[in-house]
Amino acid sequence: MSDYVVVGAGLTGAVIARALRDAGRSVVVLDRRAHVAGNVHDHVHPSGISIHTYGPHYFRTNDDDLWKFVNRFATFYKYEPAIKSLVDGRHENWPIAGSYINRTVGKDWRPEFIGTPANFEEAALSLMPQLVYEKFVKGYTEKQWGVPATALSAGLVKRFDVREDDEPRLMRHVHQGIPVEGYTRMVEAMLEGIPVHLKTDYLQQRDAFKPRIGLVYTGSIDEFFDFDMGRLAYRGQRRVHEYFPESEAIQPCGQVNNPDPSEGAHIRTLEWKHMMEPDVAGNIRGTVLTREIPFTPDNPADYEYPFPDQANSDLYARYRARAAALTDVLICGRLGEYRYYDMDQAIARARLLARRLIEKTAREDIS
Repeated sequence: MSDYVVVGAGLTGAVIARALRDAGRSVVVLDRRAHVAGNVHDHVHPSGISIHTYGPHYFRTNDDDLWKFVNRFATFYKYEPAIKSLVDGRHENWPIAGSYINRTVGKDWRPEFIGTPANFEEAALSLMPQLVYEKFVKGYTEKQWGVPATALSAGLVKRFDVREDDEPRLMRHVHQGIPVEGYTRMVEAMLEGIPVHLKTDYLQQRDAFKPRIGLVYTGSIDEFFDFDMGRLAYRGQRRVHEYFPESEAIQPCGQVNNPDPSEGAHIRTLEWKHMMEPDVAGNIRGTVLTREIPFTPDNPADYEYPFPDQANSDLYARYRARAAALTDVLICGRLGEYRYYDMDQAIARARLLARRLIEKTAREDIS
């Protein structure tokens, strides 16, 4: 019997398992998938091109200690993504550049909405003119979530900004990069020396894995409770890959957003060679494009994005209250906390939760 059972071999589960093991606790990790690394998993296309299985992951942080932590498990090459949006046949900067607004609306532009936003559309219009919202944001958002933008929470607008300058980088963090050997190898390094059982669904065999001290569960919180108060909504992506053996590059950058609904159901097109080390990519023939098409999954294994509206926030709060009453269970991570975390946020959160577990058990050992 292990001190802890960690359910989920993604970033959150791996970071917590590593911390517990380093603190001298015995740990076993379970995952229903056939691989570790969760949604940061990557794989190599037959051409040699590295593909992020569940969409692009750009690591960044301003935290020197967190950067030191991830470099314990991987060597990173510098990658600062510059994303474009295909608007009116042109590749424009994303986030929205001040020069685009000046060029299309005028230098004396004003936000379209004034006041306290009641929904995502009003929140977006409080940042930009109507024309810019229609071209860059509305279509992309409604394709991504499958509902009118007015049905989404205003807080979703925090995921992007409108810039006064033409800074091409998506992010301006001090530390940015992608692991040389990939995210999967990084997570494998985190789990080194820890028993990992893949293709193992904890929820189907809870009695077979009884920890001595506690359970760390990183799956969806509603599934943990057998959906008995209702299902939380999620969105996922279907990904269509296409290999072009005679082309070295098709897009100007690794990610191009596709906000215009008339151009298809996909929200973005990815070209992976742009995200690889140039010396490595230069020795590979052809290129791979991936189109991401949003959908509403029924299978919890396909959950990717918690749904940003008030009804789901309220339902999550009810599940969270039940989880808080469990003294020997920690439900956490993006699915467990029903919250979108970037990678640096997920790792920082996992390290904090692990410290709390270690401190708690240390006090109990003393007493």
